[in-house]
Amino acid sequence: MKTVSNEASLGGYMHTTPSLEHRRRSSATVERLRMDEKSSSMELEDRLPLPSDGLLKDDQNLDELESQLSTTLDSPPAPVEYSISTRRKLVYLGLYFFLNLGLTLSNKAVMQHLKLPWLLTVMHTSATSIGCTALLMTGHLKLSRLATKENLILLAFSSLFTLNIAISNVSLALVSVPFHQVLRSTCPIATILIYKFVYGREYERQTWLTMIPLILGVGLATFGDYYFTLVGFALTLLGVVLAATKTVASNRLMTGTLKLSALEILFRMSPLAAIQCLFYAAISGELTGLQTAMAEGKFSALMIFGLLGNATVAFFLNIVSFQTNKVAGALTISVCGNLKQCLTILLGIVLFSVKVTPVNGVGMLITVGGAAWYSKSELDVKNKKSVPPAPSGSSR
Repeated sequence: MKTVSNEASLGGYMHTTPSLEHRRRSSATVERLRMDEKSSSMELEDRLPLPSDGLLKDDQNLDELESQLSTTLDSPPAPVEYSISTRRKLVYLGLYFFLNLGLTLSNKAVMQHLKLPWLLTVMHTSATSIGCTALLMTGHLKLSRLATKENLILLAFSSLFTLNIAISNVSLALVSVPFHQVLRSTCPIATILIYKFVYGREYERQTWLTMIPLILGVGLATFGDYYFTLVGFALTLLGVVLAATKTVASNRLMTGTLKLSALEILFRMSPLAAIQCLFYAAISGELTGLQTAMAEGKFSALMIFGLLGNATVAFFLNIVSFQTNKVAGALTISVCGNLKQCLTILLGIVLFSVKVTPVNGVGMLITVGGAAWYSKSELDVKNKKSVPPAPSGSSR
């Protein structure tokens, strides 16, 4: 019984424990499965890109993005005039020339009967103030909340406006008109220098070259009797700097940190300028001249109608002038001043039979050619700044 029991127990053990041969076959099968798994893993790695390759590419793209961002932050923002469409600029420039020449002819007609330049300027600034107030009351003008510092800036700007007129009028009495016009034609150069040394803005070499025909042309177009005193020369040169400063300051008030609208600047500046010009009129004796003109009956119905028309044109010109400065730039406005001198001479030939020499005619052609060259140069700069730089090392 014990033997059977032992055999039975041994038989049970043999059924539950694998044999040596079976264990050997199982080990070979497991090893083969491991080899197949390793081979499949290697094939998969060959077919798929390594994660490190993608990370390297991502790092390169990130470096390029950081480089472009650093360049964008370090470089100064493009001037506002390069973001304005050419068509819009041409519309404003056309209105500017039309109203400017119209006011010039109207002023000439008024000054033939009333030689009161300061009081005429008082009328212009007062009309602008009244017009802007009407726009404010009808909801077409919204005012910003300005601090004391910003109000002082506008006060200084109005003083600059008045001082520019005063220096120009005083210098005209000490130099000849042709000399005054030639020196005033250098306003574009003064504008470029102000931008360069005050705001760090650089202009293209081609833009600098266009100044040569613009100034030379005006010199030939106004060629005549050049006479000046040392004081007159200094005051005229100061007037050039003030005129350029006023033009740049006007542009910065609209495109700089304040970003005021043209109407708001005129609304805030015009009353101050009117009071200042009235003060100069009193000093120069024009108030007495006004009383004399009224006693002589010079203010007829036709004269009053003409003065109202003159003031209305001045109001619209002030708005268009500031807006043109904003969309076209301060330098373009200065260049337009040179071109306006030639157009004024041309209108004088047509309307008042002004005699000019061949030299004057050549000068007008050179000025117009210089203005066209300047326009082409500015258009090239605008196109260059509007094209975004292509990313370096971009993948195909």
